[in-house]
Amino acid sequence: MNSHRRAAASDRDFAAYTLAEAARYLRLPPATLRSWVLGRQYPTAEGRAQFPPLIRPASRRPPLLSFSNLIEAHVLRSLRTEHGVSVKELRRALSYAEKTLSIERLLLRGELRAHAGKVFLDRYGELIELSASGQLAMRRLFQEHLQRIEWNSSEFPVRLYPFVSTTAPSDQRPIVIDPRIAFGRPVVVRKAIATSTIAERIDAGETVGDVAADYDLDRSEIEQAIVYERAA
Repeated sequence: MNSHRRAAASDRDFAAYTLAEAARYLRLPPATLRSWVLGRQYPTAEGRAQFPPLIRPASRRPPLLSFSNLIEAHVLRSLRTEHGVSVKELRRALSYAEKTLSIERLLLRGELRAHAGKVFLDRYGELIELSASGQLAMRRLFQEHLQRIEWNSSEFPVRLYPFVSTTAPSDQRPIVIDPRIAFGRPVVVRKAIATSTIAERIDAGETVGDVAADYDLDRSEIEQAIVYERAA
């Protein structure tokens, strides 16, 4: 049992994704993800200073992210979608919640779905002075993003169902990222076929019907894989 846990943790924390890959998989602007992972400079009266990063990458040189880092960025994305994350205020909210609740790396933990998540959202909403309607919208988006994560019995993330596109309904989960499958690359859920492989075959001139038949997939699954690959 203990060896299985160690292997699973190793899968989650292995440096596997470039910043460009992670940004594409998560539907994030590369510059935004870079600032979360590597920090960001800002002007001061004395010149320039540096905001520390929000995410501790699996590797800094070169900058590479792990599956755990993908989860952290996915959760942060829920706050950016409508409200334009302030790195400074978001860090203050995370620090407050983690010190108050003594939960390390809060953005990775299943406790986000319960009291810890409420404390974090309450603090963040106060810091950026959201209206009552803004608070409600933020909570809805936050919950939609958390529903795309699958946690194990130890309350650590093991699978991520990324958004196919920015307009896809939140209840559709045709694509999965699982560090134990296809080296953590996005695959079609039902058959674990890499979305990149499907897109490459279509780009090579094969028809949707032929590719679907080869992999025993529905046409809709092939189309969703293509949309996911090309929506970035």
